[in-house]
Formats: sequence, C-alpha cells, structure tokens
Amino acid sequence: MAGLAQEMPLRQRSNLVHLEQALHQHWSLGQNNILSWAAIDDGVVILVVPHYAIAEYTSPQPGEHSARVSAQFITELISGERRLSLSQMQKVARLLNVEPTHIRLREPLTDHPVERQIIEKMIRRYGINYVASRAVTLFDIVGFSLLTPFEQMTQLNSLAYSLNSAHAKMLEQDVSINFARSSSGDGFYVWNRDDGLEANVNLYHFMHIVLADNAIARSKSMSKTVPRLRACFHVGACYEFNQAEGLNPTTHDYIVGDVTIELARMIEAALPGQILVGDFLADLTDEELDPVQSQANLDAVTFLQRAQGNLAKLSGLEFSGEKVTAIKCYLTGENLGSGQFNIRRLHIKDKHGLSRVAYNAKINIYRDSAQPILLGIEDKKLAAALQPA
Repeated sequence: MAGLAQEMPLRQRSNLVHLEQALHQHWSLGQNNILSWAAIDDGVVILVVPHYAIAEYTSPQPGEHSARVSAQFITELISGERRLSLSQMQKVARLLNVEPTHIRLREPLTDHPVERQIIEKMIRRYGINYVASRAVTLFDIVGFSLLTPFEQMTQLNSLAYSLNSAHAKMLEQDVSINFARSSSGDGFYVWNRDDGLEANVNLYHFMHIVLADNAIARSKSMSKTVPRLRACFHVGACYEFNQAEGLNPTTHDYIVGDVTIELARMIEAALPGQILVGDFLADLTDEELDPVQSQANLDAVTFLQRAQGNLAKLSGLEFSGEKVTAIKCYLTGENLGSGQFNIRRLHIKDKHGLSRVAYNAKINIYRDSAQPILLGIEDKKLAAALQPA
C-alpha cells in the first residue's frame, strides 16, 4: 500500500493513516472482522462483526427455524469489492442486525481510484475474503519427515530461495507475478494475488521455473541441502485472510478452501519428481476482457494449451548462464502412433475413500548448448496407484 500512497498528496495520505488506525482499533487484535465499507460526507461507515458471527449468520439459532441469511449472501458479501452504497450498507446492517460504525476522517474522501484501492486493501486486511477461482500450486519436499531437523531447515530454505529466484527471473522478462506463499509443513502453497487468466498462466510458468531452479541446484549439490520436489497445480475456491501476529494482522496472506484441500489430496498420490494438474474449470469471466482471452469455465486441458502458447514472453530466460531456446509444457498420455498422443485422465483415491481426476504434466526446457531440463515423469512410469479413470 505504501507504493500506492506515494501517488497521493500528503494530507490525503495522513487521512488514510488515520483510517488505518481506526480500522485497527475496531479489528481488536482479531476479535472482529470488518465486512464492508461505505463513503459518507465526513468519513466512512463500516460493518464490524465478531469473528465467529460469520458462520453463525448462516446457521439457525436456538428458537429460530431458519438461518438469518443464506450462505450465498455471506459469500457475496466477502467476495470482490467490499465497498457498498449507503443504502446497501443500511440493508445489509438490518439483515445482520448490526449497527454500522461511523469513522470520522480529518478530510473528506476524494473518491480517487488510488484512494479507493488503498481502502479496499485495508478492509480486506482486517477481514476474510472469498475467491471463487484461484490458481494455487503446492511444492512438496519428498521424504521430509525422514530428514533431520537441520536437513529440514536447509531444504525449506533452499526451496524458499528457488521461489525468490524464479520470481526474479520472471521480473527480468517483464512477466508480472504478485506471488504469496503459505507453509504446508512439508513445503509451500504458492498463489498469485492477481486474478484472471494471465495471472493463472503466469503462476503455472512460475511453478516450472521454480522446479527448474531446484533441478539445477540438485545436480550441483553433494549433500541433502537441496530437496527433491513433487508439485501439484489446481484452480478452485478459497478463503484468504491475515492472522493476528502480536498486535497487528500479518502482512502475509493465508489461504484455505477447496483448492488447498484438492492439492493436499493430490500430493499424497504424487511420485517423487511428478507434476500433477487438477481437473478444474476455472471461472475467468470478466466483462471488460475479450471473451476469447478471458474464456469463462476454462478447463485444465485448454488451460495448458494457453500456457504453451503464452511461453514466448519467457524467451531470454537463462539457467546457469545458458539461454533458454524453447520450453514445452504438456499433459501426458498414451502414444497413439504417428507422433500423436492422447491425454490420460488419472483416477486418484485418497485415504478417506474420495476420488478425483488429475493429469500428469511434463515440462521440457531446452538451452543453447547445455543439456535440457526435463521436469515431471513420463506417462509410462506412472505408479500403479494412479489408474486411468
């Protein structure tokens, strides 16, 4: 937010600092969530509810036959833009039986786009946010529990370095990725804070650059300091939030939801070195985008085709001083002859008896005069546990 604030006059920046302090006070160390806001003449009004109330709103209370509001209503309230009109704010407050909280500001709001963007980020930081379609990748360190504590530390540090190195390489190619990460215990969940098809494709490319950096480091390492990885990529719904850390909400995001559950189940079945892609339908509708570019309900197979077509922007990448000449990413399948392959759907059954479909992915990175970097495993080497669906 600091970068955005630099675009504003000093008085308005001071105004927003005052608003931030007021929001922090109402947040009360995580006791409350801030749901929405609305601008008024002398400041803003906000909806503040106890952290446990969001779940209670959608459940019948003692003596009541039905919930106060539907789960869909709450989901819409914590999705997308959090700003409401004053009349909308009053209606929502009546439905939730809460009184809007008035925050008087030193200066009237200007309704400048940057100002609105900063306030939106503030409100999200002090609340829970639902995202219907978020691309997330999970990097998992193979055999992590069998390592000594020192080896675990060095391998997590090595993976963290590969994430940062991949980010730097993408920025060098002017490919934007606003990535966030959260620990899974044996690795990291990683996602792009930006939304849309391009952001999701960029995250997929980010994943294979991380894996390539790791593969090169492993080839040079003589000890257990560099992890062997397996990875999964999926698109799905999630909740994002900032936990309380001491007296303030963390600047780091946390993520939980259908997408992380699916990734955790897939990674259990993944082989060392394997890359799995979930069977998803990514809802990427955006009325401001060309329908061909946004393509609502983009499935995993079409997504990978888009990712392959998007690789030109990474031309010029270098690994270990060798310039990349070509990158090929694809989903594997049976050889049909004449250079043709189908795409194999893999049936994964988890320890709870639940089933899901995934795809085995391969990524080949070719360089000027060095050996190619081959990521993932071949279709013929798939484990017996991954039977065709």
